[in-house]
Amino acid sequence: MQKRCVRLRDKVAVSIFVVMDEKPKRRIRYSGTHPKSFKEKYKEQNPEKYGDDVAKIIQQGKTPAGMHRPICVDEIMAFLNIKPGQVGMDATLGYGGHSAEILKALKGKGKLFATDVDSIELPKTTERLRALGYGEEIFFPRKMNFAGIDVIAAEAGPLNFVLADLGVSSMQIDNPDRGFSYKVEGPLDLRLNPKGKITAATILEEITQGELQELLFEYSDEQYAEPISKLIVKKRSAGLRIETTADLQQIIGEALSFIPPQERKEQVKKACQRCFQALRIAVNNEFEMLEKFLDKLPDALAPGGRVAILTFHSGEDRRVKKAFQYFLRAEIFSEITAEPVRASAEECFANPRAKSAKLRWAVKK
Repeated sequence: MQKRCVRLRDKVAVSIFVVMDEKPKRRIRYSGTHPKSFKEKYKEQNPEKYGDDVAKIIQQGKTPAGMHRPICVDEIMAFLNIKPGQVGMDATLGYGGHSAEILKALKGKGKLFATDVDSIELPKTTERLRALGYGEEIFFPRKMNFAGIDVIAAEAGPLNFVLADLGVSSMQIDNPDRGFSYKVEGPLDLRLNPKGKITAATILEEITQGELQELLFEYSDEQYAEPISKLIVKKRSAGLRIETTADLQQIIGEALSFIPPQERKEQVKKACQRCFQALRIAVNNEFEMLEKFLDKLPDALAPGGRVAILTFHSGEDRRVKKAFQYFLRAEIFSEITAEPVRASAEECFANPRAKSAKLRWAVKK
């Protein structure tokens, strides 16, 4: 926008043009005293600007929208025992909470490679960590799946430490446009990589009843896999398109209508959690990618290299446990955790999403 100004200089009118900035955009207004939708939560999504407000939310045992709180940080850092000058990998960068602690431990010496497939969150996290002073000489973000750990090792050299947090980030769950949560309506998407071709809605359009029943049981131990899969296919055959999180939640509730009313609400809630988890795993080939990562892990680690992996459900934990046990028997690993480490009671109270976390670690011989 241009504004024409006129001023007098030595009795001569001189015209000048001043380029004015566009008016700043007003934030989205909301009704009531507190924002309810994800897009309205402008303070929580800008924690650097509204630190006091975010701190209050965290003190209430909640995770602010658009943020992710790293889990088992103290336990992970104590085990990895990172020294300045070492080279390592954060296999699941996410919001960057774990990476920030790792970079602190490196004290400006060494290299941290970090991978993530999320093209929406990766640039944001990179910008946050760059703003903290971690430049291109120490922090190396890469948009790729962690199954490519061999590619990272070829570039970085043998890795002294590796961390993989297999949980979905809170900012992905909280954004209804990503379709990760049944609690808010949004497209039935569930892609970790927003540019991926297959969504959860796509799977439900094409899968057979038997395949869906097996998927729900194998990927999330869904005890009601049969009635849920049968009703989904029946609805689809009748012409219903299952396109939103609300569509799927409603079908799951209808499929479990045989459960006594006093138990139904809780059972529907748990079934929704399990079904969304199973579909997310299928959409993103999570088990296949994890198995590839685990297969390549020993060759990527330096002698004495340490790996810590956070899992959040039995399918992940079982695969990590079996791989670690195999490498221990093969004398590739010198030590593994006997039992998974759990988040403390204090952390679980402050961050309920930590309750299901299991930490397993191993040391290469």
